[in-house]
Formats: sequence, C-alpha cells, structure tokens
Amino acid sequence: MMVQCIRLDRDCAKICYTTASFVASHSQHAEHLIRECQEICRACAEECAKHDTDHCQQCAQACRECAEACGSFSGVQG
Repeated sequence: MMVQCIRLDRDCAKICYTTASFVASHSQHAEHLIRECQEICRACAEECAKHDTDHCQQCAQACRECAEACGSFSGVQG
C-alpha cells in the first residue's frame, strides 16, 4: 500500500540533496536539477497526501514547500 509513497520519498530525498549540492557550488547545471526537484517534490506531496498518517501529511507539506521554493528560486511556477 505504501510502496509508491516510500519510493517517491527516497527519490525526493536524493534529488533534494543533489540539487542543494549543485546550487551550493553554483553549478551551471543547477537550473535543470531545480526543475526536476520541483517535479519530484510535487509528485511526492501528492502521493503522501493520500495517506492519513501524521508523518505522511508532514512529508506532503514539506514537499509542497520544497516545490514552491524551487519555483521561487528558478522562476518556474505551477
């Protein structure tokens, strides 16, 4: 039941870590990762929001906030 949620959680954590590293080093490729991070965070938020457990709801909120931050940082909204 939670397999997809857990997979997205892991993907989200990996892309957030990688994106933060690229941004911190002022990589010319950071913009690409920011867009991907935003997409994965949105998907993770949607999946986690389907589950009533408190930790899933907290994760969904954190992922929504991260997606918004990516959009603000890169100018990519939506």
